Amino acid sequence: MLVHLSIDNYAIAEHIDAEFSHGMTVLTGETGAGKSILLDALGLALGDRADASSVRAGAERAEIHATFDIGASRAGGRMPGAIAEARKWLESRELLVGDDCLLRRVITAEGRSRGYINGQPATLQDLKALGELLIDIHSQHAHQSLLKTTQQRSLLDAFAGTEALADNVRALAQQHQQCAARIEALSGQRDEQTSRLQLLSYQVDELDRLGLGDNELEQLELEQRQLASSEETLRSSQHALALCREGEINVINILNQALRSLGEIEAKQPALVEAEQMLGSALIQVEEASHELQHHLDQFEPDPERLFEVRSRLDTIYDIARKHRLQAPELLALHRQLREELENASGSGAQIEQLQIELARLRQNYDRASQDLSKRRQQAAGKLQKQVEKQLQALAMGGCKFTVALTGRDSATPHLNGREEIEFLISTNPGSPAQPLHRIASGGELSRISLAIQVITAQTSATPTLVFDEVDVGIGGATAEVVGNLLRELGSRGQVLCVTHQPQVASKGHQHFRVEKTTARQSTRAALRRLEPAEKIEEIARMLGGITITDQSRAHAREMLSFTH
Repeated sequence: MLVHLSIDNYAIAEHIDAEFSHGMTVLTGETGAGKSILLDALGLALGDRADASSVRAGAERAEIHATFDIGASRAGGRMPGAIAEARKWLESRELLVGDDCLLRRVITAEGRSRGYINGQPATLQDLKALGELLIDIHSQHAHQSLLKTTQQRSLLDAFAGTEALADNVRALAQQHQQCAARIEALSGQRDEQTSRLQLLSYQVDELDRLGLGDNELEQLELEQRQLASSEETLRSSQHALALCREGEINVINILNQALRSLGEIEAKQPALVEAEQMLGSALIQVEEASHELQHHLDQFEPDPERLFEVRSRLDTIYDIARKHRLQAPELLALHRQLREELENASGSGAQIEQLQIELARLRQNYDRASQDLSKRRQQAAGKLQKQVEKQLQALAMGGCKFTVALTGRDSATPHLNGREEIEFLISTNPGSPAQPLHRIASGGELSRISLAIQVITAQTSATPTLVFDEVDVGIGGATAEVVGNLLRELGSRGQVLCVTHQPQVASKGHQHFRVEKTTARQSTRAALRRLEPAEKIEEIARMLGGITITDQSRAHAREMLSFTH
């Protein structure tokens, strides 16, 4: 709830500082004293637009601070749902600081505006979003939440006790939408992938048939080089063998002759002995080489057929590599990549089937939950209509007919808010057609209708602070007293701030503030003062009797306050 409001240099308010508490707080004062300044300033703290003209003349800037208690309610220790939502909102943005929430608005004389939440810069949208969880202003202003169909739906669900069920319907609808979107995306991809799948299947099948093994390419290229050079190898081997031991002149014969020549020397010098030994070793080496050459030639068989096979295999590998515009050694990696892509693409059909099963399950759950929600909403709508009309009669609007319209949606697709649209309709005169609340011309009528609805739904309302701006316009006497009693009843369950001109309403307040306007040295100032019991009597007497306060009006004021307190 709102616990503190500070206003500096706004309009004609130089400085206003007020503490508020649980219950019904009334704000009174002469016409033009500046009661609207308080609500306008509060609206700025809640994200309303501002301009430089709102800054007090001669001041550099205007500042408004509004502090809200967002801990357990000071009246009974319970935490309203909106407060829990506000704490969650702040925590998600790392703005939660203890049990107090400070909204600050600064407007400069040049027209610049800045907002803050718990000392951190904030946008007007943030101030407005958080403010809607903290306070609800009932007046002729356009931002009154009851005019919004979303708020009307929330009020009906709160009255019906179907908030958890409505949340479940919303969650199921969201899941259904997400699942349907995923199926549509996959189906579109599958259509686009049809030609790609055909190409992948052909390419993978071709590489499967190729069956290229690890290191096969290197082995084939080596074998091809060996087979292609077989004739040259044969000729060279035969020539080498002939030089070693065949023909009239060969290495073996020459070495034998050299050894015989050295053997005929009787007295050999050491060098000759060593030379003779080396020639003998060479002869042995040549003879062994000749045996190896002969053995190779005996085993050597040219294989032109195998050469043809190797060349054909290599040609096939090179052709497929060229088709994929890569080098032959990269084919193995490509084969693995294409096979993996084909497996993943082929699995999209199975994934769609699973999603379609899930979609059907979600639809079944949504239908069951939304049917239950619709039934309970319909039952609650009839009860709410009767109770609101009863309150309207007490508020001198007995000719009004209040209707909670539940209109079925045309769309067959699960909707986040259930099967029906919900809107509050009102007929202010017998025989006139029911119209949405926002089309009602009279602000006073709208305020009283809002009051009647809010009284009925107060026990389930999540908003902790309600503000009523002159809900007593156009009424008086007994009806004004009924309005006062209703506002006091609301205040007993939470916090109500009420701007009023009616003494019957003002007398019902748990606390009373008077707005005063003073003029000094050609400067006008608005001030706010909390009234003590004796001062309340004087203010109520003023509201009863006008400028001249008589003993009779004071006695009447005491009587009115005695009935309240």
